[in-house]
Amino acid sequence: MHILVTGSNGQLGSELKELAPKYKEHSFVFTDIDELDITSKKAINSFFKSDKFDLLINCAAFTAVDKCETEKKAARRLNVLAVRNLAIACADNDMSIIHISTDYVYDGNHYMPYKESDFTNPESYYGITKLEGEEVVDEFAKNGVIIRTSWLYSSFGSNFVKTILKHANAKDELKVVYDQIGTPTYAHDLAVVILDNVKKLKNIDGIELFNFSNEGVSSWYDFAKEIVDIKGIDCIITPIETKDYPLPAARPKYSILNKSKIKEQLDSAIPYWKDSLKVCLNKL
Repeated sequence: MHILVTGSNGQLGSELKELAPKYKEHSFVFTDIDELDITSKKAINSFFKSDKFDLLINCAAFTAVDKCETEKKAARRLNVLAVRNLAIACADNDMSIIHISTDYVYDGNHYMPYKESDFTNPESYYGITKLEGEEVVDEFAKNGVIIRTSWLYSSFGSNFVKTILKHANAKDELKVVYDQIGTPTYAHDLAVVILDNVKKLKNIDGIELFNFSNEGVSSWYDFAKEIVDIKGIDCIITPIETKDYPLPAARPKYSILNKSKIKEQLDSAIPYWKDSLKVCLNKL
């Protein structure tokens, strides 16, 4: 297949780019804002006319969660309007789409791992725009998948792992919230699942929704402590409550994802989060 990847300079896009040479049966074109402005219908139409693609993997998003609260137009432009442009272009050009979404579409008021069919109720503007992005894919694209993931990190880009490493190496103590529960997800593992199953994902009839994260459960405190322990950094990680570390955007207090559906339908094993964290930290 001939595959277009948008948002290729981000965490997941960079992981896909690094893995692509191993999937020699496919050809890839990687774009970011410099190559393709997905907020422009004209730019998208021109780009799609110049090359015939079978599949789009859309990794582009406004992911600065707190900035979304103050830069709402920019967040909506990238997380909703650009996604609408891509979904329509895919339908017009007989392309399938793989679109990446987030656990922030849930409010976190659950007590069991979230299934794809569970009620969505985002409490942040980031979550609102990402849910609307899902809705425009469902409305305008003919076939493909939406993958909700959580707590994404990578050796590429900016993320929680790199932030903790930076501050832990500079300070004797870090305070990290312990009452938000989810699962860290290594972007490399998500990229592998996508590329291993790209033919299946392309040929799904209509729009299908999947959850994906690494295996296991963690708090942000557990995550941070594991980072400094693996790296052997002499820094105390102190647990605090969310109320003691206020941020502009609300975070789900519980966003563990049920992955039964993706395990049943796709072929890739899902690693335990601590094992994947060690792999990533060995690259840093």
